Amino acid sequence: MTTPAGSGAGFGSVSWWGLSPALDLQEESPAVHLDTDAARAAPELDVLLLGSVDGRHLLRTLARAARWPRRRFNFYMLEHNLEAVARHMLLFSLALEDPEKMGLQERSETFLEVWGNALLRAPVAAFVRAQAARLALLVPEPDRLARELPWLRLCALKFRERDALEAVFRFWSGGERGPEAFPVGRLWDARVRHYLGSRYDARRGVSDWDLRMKLHDRGALVIHTQEFRRWRDTGVAFELRDSSVYHVPNRTLASGRLLTHRGERVAARGYWGDIATGPFVAFGIEADDQSLLQTRNGQPVKTAGEITQHNLTEVLRELASWGRPGAAQGDPEDEQPEPEGSSKQRTSGDPAREPFALHFLPLGSAHALHHKGCYQGRFQLLYVACGMVNLLGPELGACVAPGGNLVVESARFLVDLRLEQLQAFAARVGELAEAAGFTPCATAGPAETFARFTKPRAAGSGPPPQSPSLGAPSVGCATPAPSATALSPRSDHAHSKPASHARVGADPEPQCPSLTSNGGSGDQEPPARF
Repeated sequence: MTTPAGSGAGFGSVSWWGLSPALDLQEESPAVHLDTDAARAAPELDVLLLGSVDGRHLLRTLARAARWPRRRFNFYMLEHNLEAVARHMLLFSLALEDPEKMGLQERSETFLEVWGNALLRAPVAAFVRAQAARLALLVPEPDRLARELPWLRLCALKFRERDALEAVFRFWSGGERGPEAFPVGRLWDARVRHYLGSRYDARRGVSDWDLRMKLHDRGALVIHTQEFRRWRDTGVAFELRDSSVYHVPNRTLASGRLLTHRGERVAARGYWGDIATGPFVAFGIEADDQSLLQTRNGQPVKTAGEITQHNLTEVLRELASWGRPGAAQGDPEDEQPEPEGSSKQRTSGDPAREPFALHFLPLGSAHALHHKGCYQGRFQLLYVACGMVNLLGPELGACVAPGGNLVVESARFLVDLRLEQLQAFAARVGELAEAAGFTPCATAGPAETFARFTKPRAAGSGPPPQSPSLGAPSVGCATPAPSATALSPRSDHAHSKPASHARVGADPEPQCPSLTSNGGSGDQEPPARF
């Protein structure tokens, strides 16, 4: 969308945070009664996520796993760029940090700042550098990676993608010149000037209008004017300390882009993410504790930043109590403490016993997954973010098991879109889902933030089949930039399912897939290097 006053491109070409509240993916997956063979076998849940970007759905799912029958999770992630993959790795390693090394409050505050702030405090920036240096050493060493991060699977990535991923971590670790390598303050201001055009001098009025007339009207009532203005001006969404201590650029928000300069295509590093909505929606507009959402004299008693911090702290607390990786959920007598310094204690156990695994797929592989027999009919749940809806088609539909579900994020919280554009987006999502072989789910009301579909079973068929064993996935690369458009209205977390249900399962975790015969090299340009 373009306006006479500015670009209207507030969403950007790279997503760093989600535009919808976090979901428990077990609630979204198809149910099976506990007295079935699949439930007694403690089945696995295989989920394919396109563009989840910040891992909020995964964290919420893992945090709430103790409320459901025991099972193992396989999350298959397909992102738009390798910087998003690197952020997943960094944020998950932080969320799963040993409580003896980093306390709950410190972890939650560090997570918030790395995830949603353009500027960091010096101690947080030092943590990012140290973790990035560690991850840069682990990426090229699969054996060591499997020992230290047994929940992570990079096997499907091509060699050139792993090299580029290592380069991203090297940049984060501060290998290049200081703040000049990523002057995020200047880059942020340049984006805002381009976005607002002639309205730049009235940017505070524009900010108030977007907040009150768009985000508030669409359900994000707890976002406070002051915190929204501060984020629009500086990129700092969560100010947990005095504002003067936020001065180190957050390099995890840097990404590359090919630009035309004097007739030539050149690679440029900059900030190409969201400058319109902010990271408040993912954890900050809903809460299990309804007292956090109360209003007095028409004003919320808590800001979106405070609610985000509370919700994230609870997620990390539940995640730690449910069982960190390596503490596979079995009989209590099996969970004996290991001698200090033992190899089992250092490596957190066999990767096969991990309660979950994150599998990262090659960039741009959405339309090629169905060519691999290991992915055909494998997934019980498919999640598609609004920026990757253009990838939804029969190819992805073939990867979902009969009876499986599809959840599509709407563009409800994209402030650049008008009502008619949201309605057009909703209609387009319905068309794409139907073409992919899905039918709308019967719900109690209209869907505002997510559209839900299911894949019909063949007439006379029984429960959805178990997933096939995993073969050797390795597919090409190049995802288009996010498309902006959204869905029609509905309350999204009101469809809870009884605790007497488990979910459809899959076969045991297969071995890590091998790469293509050419060593992962394809016919496409490698990611931009700087």
